[in-house]
Amino acid sequence: MIWAPLAPEIALLSAACLLLIIDTLSRDEKRRLTYWLGLAALILSAVLVLAFSPLEPVVLLHGHYVSDPMSAVLKEAICVITIAVFFYAYDYFEEHGLLQGEFFVLSLFAVLGMMVMVSAHSLLTVYLGLELLSLSLYALVAMHRDSPTASEAAIKYFVLGALASGMLLYGMSMLYGVTGTLELPAVSAVIAQEAGRNLILVFGLVFVIVGIAFKLGAVPFHMWVPDVYEGSPTAVTLFISSAPKIAAFAMAIRLLVDGMAPLVSDWQGMLIILSLLSMAAGNVIAISQTNIKRMLAYSTIAHVGFLLLGILSGTRTGYAGSMFYVLVYALMSIGAFGMVILLGRHRFEADRLDDFQGLSRRSPWFAFIMLILMFSMAGAPPLIGFWAKWFVIKEVIAAGYVWLAVLAVTFSVIGAYYYLRIVKLMYFDEPTHLTALKASQEMRFILSLNGLAVLLLGFMPGLLMAVCVQAMRM
Repeated sequence: MIWAPLAPEIALLSAACLLLIIDTLSRDEKRRLTYWLGLAALILSAVLVLAFSPLEPVVLLHGHYVSDPMSAVLKEAICVITIAVFFYAYDYFEEHGLLQGEFFVLSLFAVLGMMVMVSAHSLLTVYLGLELLSLSLYALVAMHRDSPTASEAAIKYFVLGALASGMLLYGMSMLYGVTGTLELPAVSAVIAQEAGRNLILVFGLVFVIVGIAFKLGAVPFHMWVPDVYEGSPTAVTLFISSAPKIAAFAMAIRLLVDGMAPLVSDWQGMLIILSLLSMAAGNVIAISQTNIKRMLAYSTIAHVGFLLLGILSGTRTGYAGSMFYVLVYALMSIGAFGMVILLGRHRFEADRLDDFQGLSRRSPWFAFIMLILMFSMAGAPPLIGFWAKWFVIKEVIAAGYVWLAVLAVTFSVIGAYYYLRIVKLMYFDEPTHLTALKASQEMRFILSLNGLAVLLLGFMPGLLMAVCVQAMRM
C-alpha cells in the first residue's frame, strides 16, 4: 500500500478530532474517558509507526512527505515520551483541580505537528508542522486562565514565537526565490549548482537558523524558555521540555542537512557560536536559580548547546550523536519534571529547590530516582547522560574542533554543580516536613520505570547508539 506510511498521521488526526467531539459531549468531570482514549490514540500511532516503517526512504504527496528510518525512530520516541507525559499530567491536573479535556486534545494535535515536521520533505511541510505544533503549545501554556504567571508566559511565548516563525518563513521565501522549488533535496541540488556564494542564500540561511534556534531554545533566542517553563502548569512544562525538542532536532536536520548541505561551511560557523553561547549561559545562569523549573529551563539551554555539537560536526555519525542526545535528554527531562509533579500536592507546586530538602527521609526510593536523573543530566558515568555527551564530543573532536570539545567538557563540569546541589538537598539536609508523597500507582510505576530506564540504558548504550547510527545512514 503506497499510502501506508501516512497511517500514523491519519490515525492520530482522526483520533484527535473524535476525542474533541467526545470530550465536548462528556459529562465526566474526571475526564477518564478522554484520558484513556488519548493514550489509546498514541499507542495506536506508535504501533502503526512500527508496522509501516520502511527500510528505504519513501516519498509521498508529490514530494512533500518522506518516510525513512530517521522519521520512524523519532516518531516512535515522540509517541512513547507523550504517553509518559499523559500519565504524569493526569495526576497533576487532578490533584490541582485543573483537569480539562483540552490538554489531551491539544497534545494530540501537537504530536501530529511534530510528526509532520519529522517527515517533512519540503519547506512548506516543515512550516505547516511547525505552526500546528506552535499553536497547540501556545494554548496549552495559557490553560490555567486564573494564573497571571501562566497568562504572562503564554503572551511572551506567542509574541516571540510569532516573530521567530515570521523570520523562518522569510528565510524560506528567500530560498524559494533563489531555487524555485520547495522540495528540500531539490533546494540542495540547486544550491550546489550555484557558481560561487549567493548572498541571498546566505541571508536566507541566517533567518532559517534563527527559526531553528528559537524552537530549540538556543542562546540568544532563549528568552522565552525560563519564563514559559516557570509560568506554565508543571505538566505543560514537562511536555514542552521533551517531545518538541525531538521535533526541533528533526527540523534542523531536514532544513540544514537535507536542504542546505552545500552551505555547510556557513551554517557550521553559526552553530558553533550558538552552541558555545548556550553551554556558557545555560550552565552559569542555572547556578543562581532557586526555582527548580527555571533551573531546569537553563539546564535545557545548556543541553541544546551540547545537542548542536553533533550537528555542527557535519558528518552522518555526528548527526546520529545529536539524535542520540535529544532522545536521551527527552527521557531525562520528563523524569525530572515528573519528580516535581510527584512532590506537589493540592494547590501547592513543589517548584522551589528547598522543596527537595530531606527527600531521602520522606521517600528513599524516589530520592534515588531523582539522584539517577540528576547524575545523568550532569553527565556522570556510567549513566546514559554521560554517553550522550561522550558521543557528541567524540564527533566534534573527529571533525577537528578539539578546542570546542575542551570548552564543552569545561562547561559540563561547571554544570555539574547545580545538579549535585539537588542531591545534597535530598540526602544531607533536614526535611521541612514529613508529609507523605501523594500519587497514583500508575504515576509511581511510570516514574520508577523512567528513572530505571536512564540507569539501565547507561549500562548498554550501544543498542540506542546503533539505532541512531543506522537511522542516519539513509
